[in-house]
Amino acid sequence: MRTFSEQQIVALAPNANAVSNGRKISNGGGFVSRMRSKDDTFYMGECKGSGKSNYVVSVDFAEEDKPVFRCSCPSRQFPCKHSLGLMFEMAAGKDFLVGEIPEDILNKREKKQAREAKKAEGAGEKKPVSEKSAKAGKAARTKKIKKQLEGLELMKQMTDQLMHTGLSSMGSVSLKSYKDLAKQLGDYYLPGPQNYFNRLVLEMEAYQKDTDKKHYHQAVEVLKRLRALERKAAAYLQGKLESDSPEADDDILYEKLGGIWKLDQLNELGLKKEQARLVQLSFQVIYDEARKEFVDTGYWADLDTGEISCTLNYRPVKALKYVKQEDSCFGMVRIPLLCYYPGGMNRRIRWESASYEPVTGEDLKKVMSHGHKDIGAAVKLAKNEMKNLLSEDYCGMLIQYKRIGIVNDQGKDCFVMEDEAGGRLELAGRDGWADTMAALSMIPKREVYANQALFGLMYYDADSHKIRMYPCSIVTGEGIVRLLY
Repeated sequence: MRTFSEQQIVALAPNANAVSNGRKISNGGGFVSRMRSKDDTFYMGECKGSGKSNYVVSVDFAEEDKPVFRCSCPSRQFPCKHSLGLMFEMAAGKDFLVGEIPEDILNKREKKQAREAKKAEGAGEKKPVSEKSAKAGKAARTKKIKKQLEGLELMKQMTDQLMHTGLSSMGSVSLKSYKDLAKQLGDYYLPGPQNYFNRLVLEMEAYQKDTDKKHYHQAVEVLKRLRALERKAAAYLQGKLESDSPEADDDILYEKLGGIWKLDQLNELGLKKEQARLVQLSFQVIYDEARKEFVDTGYWADLDTGEISCTLNYRPVKALKYVKQEDSCFGMVRIPLLCYYPGGMNRRIRWESASYEPVTGEDLKKVMSHGHKDIGAAVKLAKNEMKNLLSEDYCGMLIQYKRIGIVNDQGKDCFVMEDEAGGRLELAGRDGWADTMAALSMIPKREVYANQALFGLMYYDADSHKIRMYPCSIVTGEGIVRLLY
C-alpha cells in the first residue's frame, strides 16, 4: 500500500489552510469508505461534505511522479481539501479495501496517454516555422530591444543628473518626479531597472524621514548598481542589434532587464542537470517593497556537487490569492530534470516534477563534506562575487567550523565562527532580515557549536567595514538545525 509523508502533502497543497482542513477531515472521520486498486495505482474514497451526497475523491498514480487528483466537490482549489484528506488517510495507514478501477478512470487514462503520445510526436517532429512568422517574430524582438535602448538612455539621463547634483538633491518634490520617471521605465520593457529605481526612491524617502545614514548608504549602493546595469545593458543590447541576433541568450543581463525564462529555453541552452538530488538548507519569506511582492526564497545543496542554488517564488501583492506560497522542505528532493538560470554563485533553479525521500545520515554527511574548510578562502570568494554589481550584495555559503562561540571585540561581545586553522568570521544579523542570532544562542545541544557546518549569507557591513555572515542553519550528522523557518 502507498502512503504520503507530511512533506509530500504540504508540497502538493495549494496553501496552508487547505492542509489544515484536509487534516481535520481525516482526523474527524470524514471518509465513510476507502478503496484502492490491486496494482496500487489508484486510491478512492467517499467523503462527507456540505451537500446531500458524499463527495467522490480519488488520486491516480498512472504516472508515478505526476499523481492526478479528482474530486466531485465544487472547489476550485487543486488539490482540494478532500483530496488532501484522502492523502492524510493514506499517511495514517488506514484500511483501503481492494477493488476495481472504475471504467471512467480507465477511459480518462487512455485519453490522457493518447494526448501525451500526440504531444511527444509533435515535439519530435516540430512543424517548421514559416519564413513569414520567423521574420515577424524577429522584427518584434528587434523593435523591443530598440525600445529598451530608448529607456536606458532615459535612465542614463536620470542617473547622470543624480551623480552631478548628488542624492541630497532628491527633495520631497523631486522624489515625486523620480517616481513618475521610474514608472515610465515599465513602458520601455525595463521592469528590472524599474525595480532598482523604485528601491532608490524608497531609501531616500526613508532617509528624509529619520535621517539615518544607513538609508543614504543603501541609496548610494543602489545608484552604483543602476549605473553599472545601464552601461552593461546598453552595450549588451547594442551588440545584439549589430549582430542581428535579438533572441534570448544565456547572458544574465537578459533577466536583469526583466526578461522571463521558460524552462524549454533553459533546456535548449543546456542549463540543466538530470537526476539531481537536493537538500534544502534554509527557507525564508521576504517582502520586497520596490517590487510590491513577497519572495519565497529557498537555498539548496546539491548532494553530488555541493553547489548552493536558490529557488525564488514571486507573489505579487495584487495576486496573492492566485499564487501559491512555497514552504520549507525537510526531505531529500530527487528531480528528474533540474533547470538552472544564468548567473554566478547561488544560481536560481526550477523544476517541473520531483519525488521526496527522507534525508539520511549519509545525505547529511555529503552535504557537510562540501562545506568550505578555509574561512579566509570562502570570504575571498564572497568578495569577488559581491564586487559584481549585477549580483546581489550577499551570497550563500556553507562553511565547516571547529567551533562557534562568543568573543569580546573592542568591548563588545559578538558571535564568531572559527575553522581548524584558527580563521574567524563574525556572525551577525542584518537590518531588514529576520533575527536569527537569538535562535543561534538558544540551541539546547551544546555539541552543535563544535565540528559541524554552518550555512549563511555573507554580506558587507558598511558600518564596521567587515564581511559578516548572517547565520541561517547548521548542518549536523543528525539533521539540519534551522534558525529561520
